[in-house]
Amino acid sequence: MGGVRTAFYNWLFAKRHGGTFILRIEDTDRTRFVEGAEAYIEEALAWCGISPEESPLQPGQHGPYRQSERGEIYAPMVQQLLDSGHAYRAWDTPEEIQARRDGAESSGTPFQYDATSRSSMRNALSLSPDEISQLEASDAPFVVRFKMPASEPVTFTDAIRGAVTIDTSVLDDKVLMKADGLPTYHLANVVDDHLMEISHVIRGEEWLPSAPLHQLLYRAFDWTPPTFAHLPLILKPTGNGKLSKRDGDKGGFPVFPLRWIDPTNGNESNGYRESGYLPEAFMNMLLLLGWNPGTEQELFSLEEAAAVFDLDRVIKSGARFNPDKAKWFNEQHLRSTPVADLVPAAQALFAGEGVDFTADQTAAVLDMMLERIVFLDDLKAATWLHTAPTTFPEKMLKKRWKDDTDGILEELADTLRAVAPFEADPIEAAFKAFLERKELGFGQVLLPFRIALTGEGGGPSMFAFAAFLGLDATLDRLAQGMNLIAQQRTEA
Repeated sequence: MGGVRTAFYNWLFAKRHGGTFILRIEDTDRTRFVEGAEAYIEEALAWCGISPEESPLQPGQHGPYRQSERGEIYAPMVQQLLDSGHAYRAWDTPEEIQARRDGAESSGTPFQYDATSRSSMRNALSLSPDEISQLEASDAPFVVRFKMPASEPVTFTDAIRGAVTIDTSVLDDKVLMKADGLPTYHLANVVDDHLMEISHVIRGEEWLPSAPLHQLLYRAFDWTPPTFAHLPLILKPTGNGKLSKRDGDKGGFPVFPLRWIDPTNGNESNGYRESGYLPEAFMNMLLLLGWNPGTEQELFSLEEAAAVFDLDRVIKSGARFNPDKAKWFNEQHLRSTPVADLVPAAQALFAGEGVDFTADQTAAVLDMMLERIVFLDDLKAATWLHTAPTTFPEKMLKKRWKDDTDGILEELADTLRAVAPFEADPIEAAFKAFLERKELGFGQVLLPFRIALTGEGGGPSMFAFAAFLGLDATLDRLAQGMNLIAQQRTEA
């Protein structure tokens, strides 16, 4: 969800300001490479309705769009930083660094590879020319680190948070190029953002501590930095801490846009699509999970959101996720979707249940049921739409089924036989006239009629449902229901 929201806000900003939405795959960390992740991202963005205008699948003038394919671009940039003195080579092994870290922690002083410690490490700033020559001659593996100033306030303006100042004394000498020759996120993103003419970097709050380094890299290259905007965290439903997959598993709600199967362990995580959410509802929920329109409006289409979105109304504090509100958004978008647009999906849903409804029948069901469901899949539970009930609610029968109910329903059946055409409005008119003539209350007749036909105490208009069934099926269900109810009451 967090990744999709970040992509969405970038898409909205690009649309609002006539920009271009680009998908760049940041895959230089091969230890974290996940098979199928790129295809998943492309499919998820397409389902959400925010496919990029430029991407690995749709190249433009700024390619390649996979960082693993841009190695020839980064190498001279690393050399430029080395030549200008803004970066240096370091030959420390992972074991040596871990030993320093363990030693520092044992004395209660956290270790950081920085302006204070670098002079005691194995790098080009601390070693003699002869030692460096020996390392080079032996092809010893090395990384390239940024030379962080010892103590300097770095200030930049965040489009969401305003002026942000962080002193370099608390920052370490980040690795810019790893021993395998691939750049880290920090170098690759700064270089790519510049070469791809990125105007705004809109990303998660977790990258805020890295922003000073990125500002210093832009300065080292003598480039104008883009505008930065760091989005608030998405919080747990309790509001206490960042939302995680574990929270979704525990709370029974998805945190992925689509179902994801981890290729490393086979673990499956449910998605919003598979849970029955409309993409429009999912995106509407994400829109307001960190952004406030400044009005009472809650329901937005993608086009409406793009017309009014701007960074100045993104909140600074964390945004608490509410699973019930997510369902509410789906309910609202489902009701506002034209019935004709929902017919194919609903018809396929019924077919999966072995029910062969025509398009017209499916449309009639949707007309009756849309105001009563949250997801299309909820239609599966209403088996009475296509199958006559065989059991009936005991408590309701005891309360509502009186000794004279069978006689009243038999007279109602005679009244229904005379209704022509057998449609909702004439059925309702005949029903009301029957009540008036017999001096009966509405609930005295309608509820037993509903129970006999559906086996439930609530549902859509019974006049619309009777019309949907047709006269013969309505009378057959009524007679069958009365017989079964009589048996059930006898056995009870």
